[in-house]
Amino acid sequence: MARYTGPTYKKSRRYGFSTLETGKELAKKPYPPGVHGKSRRRKLSEYGVQLQEKQKCRTLYGLTEKQFRKVFEKASKMKGIAGDNLFILLESRIDNLIYRMGMARTRRSARQIVNHGHILVNDIKVDIPSYTCKPGDIISVKENSKNHPAIVDALELKLSTPKFVEFDAKKLSGKYIRTPDRSELNPDINEQLIVEYYSR
Repeated sequence: MARYTGPTYKKSRRYGFSTLETGKELAKKPYPPGVHGKSRRRKLSEYGVQLQEKQKCRTLYGLTEKQFRKVFEKASKMKGIAGDNLFILLESRIDNLIYRMGMARTRRSARQIVNHGHILVNDIKVDIPSYTCKPGDIISVKENSKNHPAIVDALELKLSTPKFVEFDAKKLSGKYIRTPDRSELNPDINEQLIVEYYSR
């Protein structure tokens, strides 16, 4: 399945869930897209609920189905709770950490910044958005990319950073301090339903 590149707001309205984590998508039109959007939502089957939860999480992090399944399989083989491990792996991706540090407005923008080779991890260029960082890794912007429009634009928003990362806006450098606790992440996703979906 190809990566979705269409309107983000449309996806958010379809799932009744803010995939940008801002709530703006649902502020004006809190109903599904399309001519019948305002009509009553049909009741989903148990499988439909599990599928929708998986789609919500996959859309939130901007992964293809193949990528998401691969991450889940890796999470299920790790020690601990599969659902928690899934979030840790997703949050440890370099594109997500760039977004969390406030160097990009969205994860889609962060992925593009990484793809174009503007990011260093421990002073080594990384241009693969799925690259998994480890606690202690230093993430910074290349010297000749510090005036990149997308990065400058995002920094002007002065977004708050979660406690599992730290960021110095002057140096354009941050650190992945530790893996996140589940309580620090999006509470609107039920990871147990995702585990059940893949366990069918």
